[in-house]
Amino acid sequence: MLIDSHCHLDRLDLGDRPSSLAGVIDACRSSGIVRLLCVGIDLESYPAMRQLVDPYPEIDVAVGVHPNAEEMAEPSLSRLVELAQDPRVVAIGETGLDYYRLPGEPGGQQRRFRVQIAAARACNKPVIVHTRQAQTDTIRILKEEGADAVGGVLHCFTEDWEMARAGLDLGFYLSFSGILTFRNADNLRAVARRVPADRLLIETDAPYLAPVPHRGKPNTPLYLTYVAACLAELRGLRLGELAEQTAENYRRLFHRLV
Repeated sequence: MLIDSHCHLDRLDLGDRPSSLAGVIDACRSSGIVRLLCVGIDLESYPAMRQLVDPYPEIDVAVGVHPNAEEMAEPSLSRLVELAQDPRVVAIGETGLDYYRLPGEPGGQQRRFRVQIAAARACNKPVIVHTRQAQTDTIRILKEEGADAVGGVLHCFTEDWEMARAGLDLGFYLSFSGILTFRNADNLRAVARRVPADRLLIETDAPYLAPVPHRGKPNTPLYLTYVAACLAELRGLRLGELAEQTAENYRRLFHRLV
């Protein structure tokens, strides 16, 4: 029983036929992937994404605006809370800070981040956090905005143990992606060994960051098995044990019965 806690199904290469997603979902079912969380990155594309996944009850949804998304208008608290009333929406995000390709001063990203944490608190749903080269500001803003009241996940975690510890202290979960399988990810694997069992999640971030042996190719939720196998080996677990633990963690964080 595997759960992909973060993917972007609307960005898979489905050609001109949205019905092609049915083949992906059928293959996931056959591979033991029982639930997926499709995460929004902007409000302009969100309605089409929500419509795309509507026929598949095993797909949960998150609504939010990525720090690098170029929006015509910034997301408002009221709009995010309105969209989050949809029972399929289990979280706000992805949001956060990304200073890697920051085109200017970080104030705009930080304001956007604060609004989305406020929305998560207003609708009592967890927040999905993207952070890259912004450790100090990410943790500071999470604390200042009271994100510990709702919790959430530091998704596609790639940072050090200090950052992991700070997130865990706020009640957050850590989600590991295909990056865990990369040859140069020894430091990340060391962090993954230390995370408490009840705070672990796994994800693909598909169509990005395909794991070894598919690195450099388009990712798919079907490759979640590589992430799970790698993490299970690191922690000395059978694959089934790791799958059940991460599924239980998903259920607890996102208040889902799976």
